[in-house]
Amino acid sequence: MPPKRAAPCGTWPSPLTADLVAAGGVRPQGLWLDGDDTYWVESRPAEQGRLTLLRQRPQGASEEVVPAPFSVRTRVHEYGGGAFAVAGGTVIFANDADQRLYRIDTTLPRPWQPVALTAPDATRYADLQFDPGHPRLLCIAERTRQGREPENFIASVALATGEVEPLVRGADFYAFPRIDPTGQRLAFIAWNHPAMPWDECELCLAEIRADGSLTPPVKVAGGAGESIFQPAWSPSGELHFVSDRNGFSNLHRLASDGGVECLCAMEADFSSPLWVFGLSTYAWLDERTIVCLFQKSGMWHLATLENGRLAAVDTSLTELGLIHARAGHAVFVAGSAAEPSALYAFDGYSREVALLHRPAFAPVATDAIAHPQAIAFPTSGDAVAHALLYLPTHPDYAPMPDERPPLLVVCHGGPTTSTSTALNLNTQFWTSRGFAVLDVNYRGSTGYGRAYRKALDGQWGVADVEDCVAGARMLAEQGIVDGARMAIRGSSAGGLTVLCALAFHRAFAAGASYYGVCDLEALAQDTHKFESHYLESLIGPYPARADLYRARSPIHAALRLSCPVIFFQGLQDRVVPPAQAERMVAALRDRGLAAPLVLFRDEQHGFRRGENIRRALTDELRFYCEVFGIRSDNACDLG
Repeated sequence: MPPKRAAPCGTWPSPLTADLVAAGGVRPQGLWLDGDDTYWVESRPAEQGRLTLLRQRPQGASEEVVPAPFSVRTRVHEYGGGAFAVAGGTVIFANDADQRLYRIDTTLPRPWQPVALTAPDATRYADLQFDPGHPRLLCIAERTRQGREPENFIASVALATGEVEPLVRGADFYAFPRIDPTGQRLAFIAWNHPAMPWDECELCLAEIRADGSLTPPVKVAGGAGESIFQPAWSPSGELHFVSDRNGFSNLHRLASDGGVECLCAMEADFSSPLWVFGLSTYAWLDERTIVCLFQKSGMWHLATLENGRLAAVDTSLTELGLIHARAGHAVFVAGSAAEPSALYAFDGYSREVALLHRPAFAPVATDAIAHPQAIAFPTSGDAVAHALLYLPTHPDYAPMPDERPPLLVVCHGGPTTSTSTALNLNTQFWTSRGFAVLDVNYRGSTGYGRAYRKALDGQWGVADVEDCVAGARMLAEQGIVDGARMAIRGSSAGGLTVLCALAFHRAFAAGASYYGVCDLEALAQDTHKFESHYLESLIGPYPARADLYRARSPIHAALRLSCPVIFFQGLQDRVVPPAQAERMVAALRDRGLAAPLVLFRDEQHGFRRGENIRRALTDELRFYCEVFGIRSDNACDLG
């Protein structure tokens, strides 16, 4: 093998163009089993980010079920999820453009044309479930009300007429309406402001009467200081769920005497934060065996659980989710450091894992992939923070002698979530050009237990920022990266972390904010219902602690920023309104700082259109090249 050519970091010619990254950032976003058929949602960046529904039959190729221009997406809670359901070949889905429910009967000959089920009104639908005992669909509905926040309730949608009837109402939020195998009991979770579902919620149970109405629901688990996730019924009718009552989100079962039994106590989390509907981390292979996913120290694992015995499944996959099972077989979404997210199948008899379907993506040579190193490092308050470190990797190029690479620190959104360990072409875009990337699971991230997640309570804009700064400085002090060429980038909540790091610390030379929070006080007064009280746990009650909201808001600390920042913003964003970025940019420009603002009129909270993803990546790289003085034709050769 010939020696690698030495070249300045940041100038290496990369096989990953911005076009390839935009086209390859596709992952399954929803999953359903109907008999032997597998259905899933997949994005189409080249079709303005349309979400389509695909089906794969046994021994067959995948086929598209929902035709253009329909897009399978609900906007309940703005983030959606659980946008379709299938039973006996009948597909019901929420359409993005009008948020109505549509029906497709795949048992009929092609071409399939969606038929509207619900009326064109101000109601959205998510977490769809067929009722085996009645000709209806149960779901979470969100109905807009003039001058008031939307109402969320559990709804019954008649399959014959599309008539919508509230079944359970009164709480601020609901999720996971799940019917037992006999069709006689309904379990669900509910929570109220100011709690978020991962902080505390209640598991409720109601009887389904012969006419389809419900008895008054009864709380059977959850409440103050306890979060419940994914209630589900075993084949024999036992109610299972995930609870973090013991400090970690473990699997539990409701006993016949009404007590709660932990099935397998361990320092691992069997849940994901409920940002979207339709999540699933466990399912039944048969009457006795559960196939499950759990996250430990930032890595996801696959296992089976039977009679309290957890048996790990040998696989290289480290990012797993959305698992469903039937008759000894499971299907789930997974990826690894070398593989992007795709559909995999698990055979419960042979215990083998096999690739079922991989969305089209830009192939990356093995020797061009930067693999993550899980690291832990000291941070403020004698705490320990976590991150994934990716070093520059190229099959033909290496840094110049004695050169240290520039660093990009990545702040994930949420902030209640965690970074993915699956192959991320966006990350590889940077590492293949000679940048190091530190993807930080700062305090508040999931996958490390309730205490680590709760460590951000009252400390958002402080602890997360200090963790990102501590990680970057540690790498610079150890000579792993160039301390003079460090930048920080993040989206949504991560954008706040970026701007606070630049305003209140002097560690970075530049930053990039993607639809990031700039004004916490404005966000407390103007955001959607789901997150309208989120800041009370992250910062404090408002307006009682308005002083904290102002003190931690970058918009009020613009005078303290001294480096260039680039901003990317969708003009249809209802989570973080565009006015936040526009005001921040104006404040920085008044000080004479470089603050490019890239607006996308057709994007919301998160970019879905291929041309916009390409534009943002292109502009961000050119911005860093200018800031770091990288001069090369290859540096911004984006294709």
